Amino acid sequence: MLPSQINILIAMVCYMAIVICIGLFFAKRANSSSSNYFLGGRSLGPWIAAMSAEASDMSGWLLMGLPGVAYWCGISDAAWTAIGLAIGTYVNWLIVAKRLRRYSAVAGDAITIPDFFSNRFHDSGKILMTFAALFILVFFTVYASSCFVTCGKLFSTLFGFSYQSMMVVGAVFVIIYTFLGGFLAESASDFMQAIVMVIALTVILILGTIESGGIGEVISNAKSIPGFLDFFGIATPIVNDAGTQIVENGKPLFGAAGSYGFLTVISTLSWGLGYFGMPQVLLRFMAIRESNELTKSRRIATIWCVISLFAAVMIGVMGRSMLGTEEVLLSSSGAENIFIVMSQSLLPSLLAGVIMSGILAATISSSDSYLLIAASAFSKNIFHGILKKDASDKQIMFVSRIILLLVAIIGIIIALDENSVIFQIVSFAWAGFGATFGPLMLFSLFWRRCNKWGALAGMISGGGMVFFWNLVLKPMGGIFGIYELLPAFLLSSIIIVVVSLLTPAPDKSITDEFDTVVSQTKKN
Repeated sequence: MLPSQINILIAMVCYMAIVICIGLFFAKRANSSSSNYFLGGRSLGPWIAAMSAEASDMSGWLLMGLPGVAYWCGISDAAWTAIGLAIGTYVNWLIVAKRLRRYSAVAGDAITIPDFFSNRFHDSGKILMTFAALFILVFFTVYASSCFVTCGKLFSTLFGFSYQSMMVVGAVFVIIYTFLGGFLAESASDFMQAIVMVIALTVILILGTIESGGIGEVISNAKSIPGFLDFFGIATPIVNDAGTQIVENGKPLFGAAGSYGFLTVISTLSWGLGYFGMPQVLLRFMAIRESNELTKSRRIATIWCVISLFAAVMIGVMGRSMLGTEEVLLSSSGAENIFIVMSQSLLPSLLAGVIMSGILAATISSSDSYLLIAASAFSKNIFHGILKKDASDKQIMFVSRIILLLVAIIGIIIALDENSVIFQIVSFAWAGFGATFGPLMLFSLFWRRCNKWGALAGMISGGGMVFFWNLVLKPMGGIFGIYELLPAFLLSSIIIVVVSLLTPAPDKSITDEFDTVVSQTKKN
């Protein structure tokens, strides 16, 4: 191993040691009860709630996937995605956070998303809880695999070891950390990791601008590529049969700009709709200690999100100016290493290690959330809620850790392909949660007439349409080439309304709870 690689490794090991210490610090409190382990006893302050929500939401996708898309095919796909996410972040904190915090407490003191849906509709048969928990297991397994792909790409690029071995090492570290501290440790470390992520992005953006000769030079280079800076067009790298971009006379080759029509823009903006169904974000709303602190959290989260997304997109654009012919970046999968390569080229090795801890931070902050929520969905909602209703807290937490391990193993298997594209994996899981839970969350919080059967039909139709559109319709291209979240979200919304109106209205006890929450929200 080269001295520069040793310095990077030292910096990252020190970072991981700090994260482990956080887990150990919170371990005793987290293990005192399942409520503390899964929701931290509703004790999060506004800063930790906001920063941990964004860090767990964005994941390594922010530092690798998004810059990789901007580097590979230009600004349109990445920028419209970022705009949609920024708007979605603000609106979610504005309209969902306060009401969900209050409703989850009124509805049987729910501590998981399946708990909330089941309690909201007084579902004694636990049908909603079961389906919600199963969807969470499926989509968070996919999500966890994207984090493991990030670990594998990061360490294999840095140290030259095989992708598969590095991916497994990263996954094992995440598993150990999540075992230790639960939700409190996860949220506290996510706060720190959100700071590391935004600093890392900002530093590389500033240094990259200087190294490229200024923003004018970056823009000039990007304009020379057909469609690269066009919000309604897209660059098309010319690749060989292996999917590697062709380079001639020291320049990467591009074809004519592709079109990026209005419908594609709308479907890309629909990334923002996904926020209404993201369990890792919604749980932060439920966990904050006081609902009146959510206004501060909203401002913090939105500012962090806008800065981070802007920096990530611009790093991809700038990377084309600096490193357009770098061999490791000459494929859509390899392009996701642009942040790593820029960090190594711009900084001394020890500082590069600190900055690249931002990728590790993003990966850890997301994967521990995904594993913990998936484990809680089964142990709390299926094992305790259905299979063994008299289970003790100790038994629930034991089962949780077993499921956590199984989900991680399946995620590792999915992530074994080193040509996996992080952006594509995340976009599928994001659509899954957005369409399965997003419409249902909105109607649960804001429509008094919504009933259990509408909720169930909407959840199943939304989640099912994501699979059908992605696997069957999307490959046909044309109008079907749009992002699957938009049609699936719309279908789920329609189904919820239609089925709710065609089936009996909710009982008075359900509508009374709804009215209580609405009244509390208006008073504050």
